[in-house]
Amino acid sequence: MYGFLIAIETLVAILLITVILMQASQGGGLAGSIGGGFTNQVFGGRGAASFLSKLTTGLAIAFMSMAVLISLFSTTRVAESKSILKQEAESRVISPGSDLSQPAAADDQITLD
Repeated sequence: MYGFLIAIETLVAILLITVILMQASQGGGLAGSIGGGFTNQVFGGRGAASFLSKLTTGLAIAFMSMAVLISLFSTTRVAESKSILKQEAESRVISPGSDLSQPAAADDQITLD
């Protein structure tokens, strides 16, 4: 399910990028070079702009909704898993004083004269 949602999100993102690039801006955008004449014939001059604007809004809403949905699914996955460090800490048996170093013997001590 998670992989399916990621695939749909990727598809929506690609469509959103394409629609944004097709909109006419100060530089003309891709609307004039890719199918600009066709969209003007079908929708009229202002109809194409409003259609692309509405399509951009719809795709942006879909993109944000999918992002929230994916984040909700991913938090349940993270909550179920445990950290490797926590698992290792729980598996070790700690006995008091087991790793303390032994004091040096009296004859091993160095005296300064």
